[in-house]
Amino acid sequence: MILVLRALGVGDLATAAPALRGLRRALPREELCLAAPAWLAPLVDLVGGIDRLVPVAGLGPVRWPVSAPRVAVNLHGRGPQSHRLLATAAPARLLGFVCPQAGHDDGPGWRGDEHEVHRWCRLLHWYGVPADRDDLALRVPADRTCDPGVTIVHPGAKTPDRRWPTRRWAQVAAALAAGGHRVVVTGSAAERDLAGRVAVGAGLPASAVLAGRTDLADLAGLVAAARIVLSGDTGIAHLATGYGTPSVVLLGPQPPWRWGPPPERPWHRAVWRGVAGDDAGVVPGAPHPALARVTVDDVLAAVADALAVGPPRRPAG
Repeated sequence: MILVLRALGVGDLATAAPALRGLRRALPREELCLAAPAWLAPLVDLVGGIDRLVPVAGLGPVRWPVSAPRVAVNLHGRGPQSHRLLATAAPARLLGFVCPQAGHDDGPGWRGDEHEVHRWCRLLHWYGVPADRDDLALRVPADRTCDPGVTIVHPGAKTPDRRWPTRRWAQVAAALAAGGHRVVVTGSAAERDLAGRVAVGAGLPASAVLAGRTDLADLAGLVAAARIVLSGDTGIAHLATGYGTPSVVLLGPQPPWRWGPPPERPWHRAVWRGVAGDDAGVVPGAPHPALARVTVDDVLAAVADALAVGPPRRPAG
């Protein structure tokens, strides 16, 4: 049995898909268990190849509901906490980045400026497990209905420094609606008020606010059939990449070479206005300076560019 740790969020799991598939191909007869939050179960099914989800919340103590794995793989971080957590499962072998603090002297060194997708593929390559970093496609939920051709505006993000100002999102949504786009505003239940303020500011009807009304599988189906997705640096951007749906991603504080969509796919556009010294100008609770510099015109121009290319949509998953 293989036990893989990736106890994070939507974008984190989507970016780990190539590494997970590399493990599946390399060890086809082994049970592949993924330690991740239980609420990610619908996305685990869309990644494919995972036999069992082991619910894990964060890096606290876990009573592993599995027998000791033959191989444990740390796709969560560089350690030491994540290495130590996997060690409690008593694996015969641990694959992970070198971490002397956790007593793990095997594996490659960590690179802080590496793209998240490339990082985990490189880790596996070091151990002789091939992983294709372009293998990002996700399966489309078969049992979900969605409204095809909508333009998704997703204003929320996990932290304030990744949230573009609400007023600017409303201006973008209004301009797109005036140009014939069928705009919907998505988000979690906690982001419903934010989505509502964007819709009101854009002059959209209340029915356009889908925040809190879609589960993860519903959202995936919506993204798969969408005309284009606009968001900050958050999970829905990686769903758009997985479905080959045109997207515009507003980045900050992370640059596109670490968390952005693949640069060789021009139907995904990363908008980044970072300059040297930005981190010194960070204001708690406010957008990161690289994100604050992004204008409404920047975003509308990126939308036009992404749609002009048109995506060669790939078969999902």
